[in-house]
Amino acid sequence: MAPAAAHVGQELVLHASTVAIGTRALVIVGPSGSGKSGLALQLLACGARLIADDRTLLTASPDGPPLASCPPAIRGQVEARGIGILHVDPSPPAPVAAVVDLSREETDRLPPERTYDLLGYPVPCFHKVATPYFAAGVLQYLKGGRSPA
Repeated sequence: MAPAAAHVGQELVLHASTVAIGTRALVIVGPSGSGKSGLALQLLACGARLIADDRTLLTASPDGPPLASCPPAIRGQVEARGIGILHVDPSPPAPVAAVVDLSREETDRLPPERTYDLLGYPVPCFHKVATPYFAAGVLQYLKGGRSPA
């Protein structure tokens, strides 16, 4: 589904961390202290690249999902709670492929397909799963997608 014409070129800054696998971005949203930077760090350790930590700039696209990028002042930086601000090799902007919403806990073993609206474009959405393999599952989704239910 393409975004509404009124959204094309529109920008939004989200309180979110964003990583990329190849050319697919994952936006991690949630309240302060919910683990956005922590999940981003886990994904970085598994081969993802950091687009942005703490604030993500989204730009609506005329023919697909929004493009995620980083405000210049924080480019190449990620917070590791208890350690400090770390320097990383930043990823270029990438189209958003999915959202993880850490404010909601997943209770279904095989959850329904959910979406999260970003600038008028519905993006697949996953809720937080309290398992040690959550980061690996999200990473594999970005690499290969999800089988139909």
